[in-house]
Amino acid sequence: MPHNFLILLSVLVFNLPIIIYSPVVSADNRTELTHNQAVLANILALTSVPSASMVGQGVLTYAFFQVYQATLYAPQGRWQPSQPFALSLEYYYAIDGKDIADKSIKEMRRQGFTDEIKLAAWNSQMKTIFPNVKKGTILSAVYLPGKQTTFFDNDKTIGFVKGDDFGRLFFGIWLSEQTSEPKLRLDLLGLS
Repeated sequence: MPHNFLILLSVLVFNLPIIIYSPVVSADNRTELTHNQAVLANILALTSVPSASMVGQGVLTYAFFQVYQATLYAPQGRWQPSQPFALSLEYYYAIDGKDIADKSIKEMRRQGFTDEIKLAAWNSQMKTIFPNVKKGTILSAVYLPGKQTTFFDNDKTIGFVKGDDFGRLFFGIWLSEQTSEPKLRLDLLGLS
C-alpha cells in the first residue's frame, strides 16, 4: 500500500520514531485506517520534536468511561517543560470541539490563571481550531517553547496558538501538579 511504503521510507531515511497503537477492529473492518491515522499523526507531531520518543502513556477515565488515551513524547523520552514536546490524544468516543475548548479553559483556570481577557481569546481560538472528534480521532499538540503550540488532527495541521503562557497552561492540563487528573499525569511522566 502506498501509505505503508511512505511510512517505511520515512522511518528508514529520516530515522523517525513511530509509535504503533493497538489497532481497533470494527464491524466494517477499519483496522488499517485507524493504524495508519495513528502512525501519520505521530509522524507529524514528532517531526517537530528532536529525537522524540515516548515518555509515558495513560487513559483518561470519567465515570467508568474511557475518554481518550494520552501519550507524551519528548527528546530522548525525557520531558522538560523548557524543551519541545508533543502530546497526542486518541479519542474513544465523540465529543464536540467547542466542549473540548471549554473544558480546556476550565482546566487552565484550575491552575490559578485568572486573566479572563486572555482566557476568552484562547477559548475563541481553540473553538476555531478543535474539530468535533469521534472514536479513533487523534488530536496532537506540539509545544515549541518561546514560539507556539501547534495542533494536528490525525494527519493534518489544524492551527496554532502563540505564546508560552498558553503552552504552559494548556499542557499543564495534563502535566501540572494542579491537574485534575493526577494519576494520568504520573502515567504520562512515566512515574507510575
